[in-house]
Amino acid sequence: MDKKTPNKTPNRPNGKDDKSPNDETGFKKFFYSGGRTALVWTAVILGAITVAQFLDSDSKTKIVTFTEYESYIDDGRVSSAEIIGSKFIGTFKEPEEWRSGAVKKITEKFSTTLPYIDADMIKKWNDQKIVYQFQEPTAGMLEYLINFSPWLIIILVYIFFIRKMQGSGGQNGIFGFIKSKAKMISPDNPKITFKNVAGCDEAKVELQEIVQFLKNPKKYSRLGAKIPKGALLLGPPGTGKTLLAKAVSGEAGVPFFSISGAEFVEMFVGVGASRVRDLFDQAKKNSPAIIFIDEIDAVGRHRGAGLGGGHDEREQTLNQILVEMDGFDTDANVILLAATNRPDVLDKALLRPGRFDRQIIVDHPSIDGREAILKIHSKHVPLNKDVILKIVAKGTPGLVGADLENLVNEAALLAARKNKKSVSMIDFEEAKDKVMMGVERKSMMLTPEEKKITAYHEAGHALVAHYTKNSDPIHKISIIPRGRALGITAQLPDHEKHNYGKDFLIGRLHILMGGRSAEKIIFKDTSTGAANDIESATGIARKMVCEWGMSEKLGPLTFGKKSEEVFLGREISHSRDYSDVTSQLIDDEIIGLVKTSEKNADSILNLKIDQLHSLAEALLEYETISGLEMKMAIEGESIKEYRIKTSPPPRRRNSRRRSAKRNEKADVKANKPREPKRPNTKKSKIDDSSPK
Repeated sequence: MDKKTPNKTPNRPNGKDDKSPNDETGFKKFFYSGGRTALVWTAVILGAITVAQFLDSDSKTKIVTFTEYESYIDDGRVSSAEIIGSKFIGTFKEPEEWRSGAVKKITEKFSTTLPYIDADMIKKWNDQKIVYQFQEPTAGMLEYLINFSPWLIIILVYIFFIRKMQGSGGQNGIFGFIKSKAKMISPDNPKITFKNVAGCDEAKVELQEIVQFLKNPKKYSRLGAKIPKGALLLGPPGTGKTLLAKAVSGEAGVPFFSISGAEFVEMFVGVGASRVRDLFDQAKKNSPAIIFIDEIDAVGRHRGAGLGGGHDEREQTLNQILVEMDGFDTDANVILLAATNRPDVLDKALLRPGRFDRQIIVDHPSIDGREAILKIHSKHVPLNKDVILKIVAKGTPGLVGADLENLVNEAALLAARKNKKSVSMIDFEEAKDKVMMGVERKSMMLTPEEKKITAYHEAGHALVAHYTKNSDPIHKISIIPRGRALGITAQLPDHEKHNYGKDFLIGRLHILMGGRSAEKIIFKDTSTGAANDIESATGIARKMVCEWGMSEKLGPLTFGKKSEEVFLGREISHSRDYSDVTSQLIDDEIIGLVKTSEKNADSILNLKIDQLHSLAEALLEYETISGLEMKMAIEGESIKEYRIKTSPPPRRRNSRRRSAKRNEKADVKANKPREPKRPNTKKSKIDDSSPK
């Protein structure tokens, strides 16, 4: 219960406090959230108007009708009068008694409103010897309040919003606008530790050393070692950079300030730099502490980038970060962690030692790393006995931690959709295909002709890949539309590859052209289905010639260096640093590589035309086949028999219980008691004949 809230009442039966602002809704929520001030001011205004009305009206003056007024004049009972506008205030010659409700009053004056004033009315006053005078109408207190009420309302609204913005000096106040929006995570909060992070062992080792610096600084200071000023986490999206920073906060046991780079910059000039100063001041007050800036490239880009000085505010913010990290006041034990997936656009002054002493690469995980990540994310998922995470990890090359987490979640969703009690290997396979190749578009119905073209197209890819040296083995072939593709031929490497040779790339060109070659051989025509294959083949051929120096004619040279215009943005265009003759040679080499690959694919498929037909027919029949089933189709073996042998037997649940119930029903029908141990039954004869 709020101690400042007056009129405390006992708690309700349901345990909620009547006066708790957080538990109320409607009017009380409005009252406690700031509406109380508005209601008080409204009451003050209404009270002032009421008092003004009371003061403005004389309680001793009798208000009469125009008929009574005429009778008073005709009877000669009026001695004097004041005419203010159309209001007539008369004074009796002798005080008169009149009743106001149940109260008797004695009055000397009366008032009425005259509909008109003419010469006859004035003549009558003169005849009755009434002393009268005309006065200009003056505004009373009520009129003043009514005329001043718009300005009064504006002033009250202004005061209300000013107090609301100030918020008692908090971050929502008008002076809190320059305060840092960083979220402070206390060491007492639930922690994420390095046990929750996998697949980046080298990064964990580097960060664990920073944690040890904070926990036991004397261990390093006695040898003259200084605590690192900052660590920059670099890597593709989804590799776990932010998760590593959370693990550092959980392991270090010190205050942890988390903020995004975009939260520094606002529309007002100087706000970003002020927030940086406030952030570091808070961290220094709570030192030793850690500051984590996520997506630091939002404020850490190259200075001077942008036409017309449109990024001055961002540059001021960056300058303040540089000063705070390595300025004159650098004695506080504050470590800055930052994460980005665009290290190429960061300012050089930000990357030098003394500011970010360590640049930690968080790259794609290896097979062992992927297996460890899958174990972490499947810890709370009931797995079937047939699930082997090593096989799942081997079949997911190139996936990062976020992808693997999504894969486990998709597998659990698929199992729940089938009303399973645990997640099996089939669910992981379906989830893997969904994540890596896209969702099945079952609603997209292909015509028989389109389906046949797709089958031969994918069979061409697979067959060329099967007979191409150094190519990755076929994992799965499907003619079910997935994502934006009508069919997919998936290849998975036997081991992790970090470097690609020229033979492998040329073989990749052969495989890409295999689908188009199959269409051309079988249907004597080509379709738009090979558009993506042609685009990929052209891109690989161009890089082989212009970047990787794999052209025999041009040699080991690089052509078309990327321009890094600071004021227009880095890598916005490619500069042409070669002549027209060289340009023609580049085009000839690219065309030659692609056309040669197409000819080689044509020769392979023409030589293995029977196997192409067999593989296409298998795809038309089964729609999706594995790499092993592809080999069986090529060699003429039956895929159907293989699937029958390898498919698990149907599960029989509670067969003993069903047979017992069936026997009970039979006994009840015959009105005979069950005697399972009688020696003369048929079952006992069979048991006796069995060898003992």
